[in-house]
Amino acid sequence: MNRSQEFQSLTELSAKAGKDPLLIQAAGGNTSCKLDDVMWIKSSGTQLAEADSRDIFVPVDWKRMRDVLGEDIEAADQPVNFLSGEHTMRPSIETSLHAIFEQKIVVHVHCVNTIAVAIRADAETVLGQKLAGFDWAFVPYIKPGARLANAVKQRLKPTTDVIVLGNHGLIVAADTVSEAGALLERVVDAHRAPTPDPKPVSVDALEQVAASGYVPFEDGHPLHQIALSSWHLEAAKAGSLYPDHVLFCGIAATVLEGEETVDALRQRFEKEDQEPPVLLLIPGKGALMRSDMTDSAKALARCLGDVLLRTEEGSALTYLTLDQNFELLDWDAEKYRKALNG
Repeated sequence: MNRSQEFQSLTELSAKAGKDPLLIQAAGGNTSCKLDDVMWIKSSGTQLAEADSRDIFVPVDWKRMRDVLGEDIEAADQPVNFLSGEHTMRPSIETSLHAIFEQKIVVHVHCVNTIAVAIRADAETVLGQKLAGFDWAFVPYIKPGARLANAVKQRLKPTTDVIVLGNHGLIVAADTVSEAGALLERVVDAHRAPTPDPKPVSVDALEQVAASGYVPFEDGHPLHQIALSSWHLEAAKAGSLYPDHVLFCGIAATVLEGEETVDALRQRFEKEDQEPPVLLLIPGKGALMRSDMTDSAKALARCLGDVLLRTEEGSALTYLTLDQNFELLDWDAEKYRKALNG
């Protein structure tokens, strides 16, 4: 199938966004380009950062998917069935989310500045202040897929080109890649938030606390700052704030409590037939990671620190419910994506 110069421009924009950890972490986010009846969309489990070095897009019949979306949610939640031709890669689990837009170019990112607002209980009110002048809508959290696409579709007006997804991220849509890129920059700038001045952290002291299987995050890692702030520490351990954290780092964040040692905590998890947490916050000291932590989990660990440091202290936050956590962990599409990312 022929792919236009506009498609080539999309791969460049995709790679640029994918290499920015404040916009994309690991295999998160996706982009698409509609060329008549075919929509090229990032394949599941691939990374946008690679868009300029390998072929990560697959073609789907977006019009048929959009038609099915209004008739059969379960069928629309199987994007592989809408592939145009035979391909070894699956379309993104969020293909239906792209299909509902009339605009030719759709860019979905997990912008940490946006998420820092989208996790707040008063998100829609705050967004009203930050996005004044934009044609935008807010959609509270729903598991990614066809149900989310339907919810977004209900909020779309013909001119709507900015969607903020509660506890999830940001979507911008335009008819050209240059317009989509410019819109993305403007919206990200509108969400940009300051971070507090970092407090000193002793990595040597953390190494003394660490036990077998754990090492400190590198000096300057944002999670260290989370462990040094009582409000941020409570916010991190209270629950899961967005889907990709659940998939790659587990539910919420584990905090070393009381007099328990890291070694005792690890042994306690193993006795309960649970994997020890991939990240561990040590109050007043900093953060440790499991020594076998994958690159994807490391990216999401940094994301947690980046998001919380941009969240206004004292804000009431909205967390995923236990049912929402478990539906992600037991979801075949997410198991597939996680498997591709270690």
